Amino acid sequence: MSSVFLVLSAFLASAVEMVEALTIVLAVGVTRGWRSALIGVAAATAALGMSIAILGPTLVRIPIENLRLVIGALLLIFGLQWLRKAILRAGGYKALHDEESVYRHELEEARAADQVIRAGVDWYAFTLSFKGVFLEGLEVAFIVVTFGTAHGSIALAALSAGAAVVFVGLAGLLVHRPLSAVRENSMKFAVGVMLTTFGIFWGAEGAGVTWPDGESAILAVLALVVLASLGFTALIRRERRRTITAGALGG
Repeated sequence: MSSVFLVLSAFLASAVEMVEALTIVLAVGVTRGWRSALIGVAAATAALGMSIAILGPTLVRIPIENLRLVIGALLLIFGLQWLRKAILRAGGYKALHDEESVYRHELEEARAADQVIRAGVDWYAFTLSFKGVFLEGLEVAFIVVTFGTAHGSIALAALSAGAAVVFVGLAGLLVHRPLSAVRENSMKFAVGVMLTTFGIFWGAEGAGVTWPDGESAILAVLALVVLASLGFTALIRRERRRTITAGALGG
């Protein structure tokens, strides 16, 4: 059961982050040339791989009870952050992420930047691509390492994340534009729900709680988190409609 959630969480989280990274890389590649942009992508990927290789074995040495308590707390923090943003966007209090707008902005920035060539590489294109992929990938690396370590299968988490990266990369290559049609907020909502669910489950286990029916209890926690999140979304939407109506009547 937890293996299925592990695969889905790692895949969706990686896909969301890589869509944002893809937007930056596409803008830089189109305006500044693909060679330097792809070198930046390769360098960032190697740096992320090294981070996972270093962090994974280090976490394995920590006793599993303590590890799950710490990982549960961290996943809960990350999950609630993702959920909060997704709920606010769904409720209309926060603008939906517009990849087309971000893409146009990055295009303008890339065209306006000076060209500095070092060792045959456009430094601006390399740096921006590296930063975009590395920073977005750090969160993916965290999820891969923590999920994989707590579940006992970093390889499975890494494989799921790698599949998402390949999928998003191929999609971007084929359409040659940002994936603006992707329902990003729905994906972030799903990832937030999964991270929060695992955070509660593993955090409680690390604190000494014994769940009835073992891993099957994940479904009950998942249902509770989904219902609470949908309830907050409905409440926020209703409050926003009330505010808009009151403002219109007052005007």
